[in-house]
Amino acid sequence: MHKPCVVIPVYNHEHAVAAVVAAVRAEGLPVLLVDDASCPACATLLTQLAEQDQVSLVKLAVNQGKGGAVMTGLREAARLGFSHALQVDADGQHDLADLQTFLEESRRHPEALICGYPQYDASVPKGRLYARYLTHVMVWINTLSLQIRDSMCGFRVYPLAPTLALINSANIGKRMDFDSDILVRLAWRNQPMRWRPTKVHYPTDGVSHFRMLHDNLLISSMHTRLFFGMLLRLPVILWRRWRA
Repeated sequence: MHKPCVVIPVYNHEHAVAAVVAAVRAEGLPVLLVDDASCPACATLLTQLAEQDQVSLVKLAVNQGKGGAVMTGLREAARLGFSHALQVDADGQHDLADLQTFLEESRRHPEALICGYPQYDASVPKGRLYARYLTHVMVWINTLSLQIRDSMCGFRVYPLAPTLALINSANIGKRMDFDSDILVRLAWRNQPMRWRPTKVHYPTDGVSHFRMLHDNLLISSMHTRLFFGMLLRLPVILWRRWRA
């Protein structure tokens, strides 16, 4: 079965999210919005958007962070009977022209996680761009593999069954550490992954919730935990490499 939806976590992106929802609906795809305790103006807009056909809304009373909102959305998607969920950011940075391409790849390979690796334009903040390279190296170390081309781009189609099996059994980062954390842990479980390029630009409404110092420290802490987790799994990882 391949029954996809689009999950959009939202925190105070009232100036961009309506256009994102409209673009997704124009492709005939069901939308699941997750209101991560947004401000009143954004919350009101999300309630209005949820009155449209094929648009659902989950409201969080307390801000959970991007990862917490995405995990809430994935659980709700499974509850509603969907088999796959494509996660899209609410600020418009993801190129929604790639929606059908990613979903078609998922239809051909329903067992796989379909991951975007970003093609940036000049709008990308240079500090974040350089920090990504360090994350790439740490991810390759923590998986003992070059399989993961980019762990920080959230434009992905998640097969819900294996993804929720992981989410329900591991303590995954709930904020900006989520995207890398879940990908490394899925790689440890030998989850099939496929990669497609996608354009990324920053952002249409001028709002970024990435906190340079705080979130980089959070990501560094995540990499440290994953490194020791990799050491514990080292015999199994090496055994799989040998068998392959």
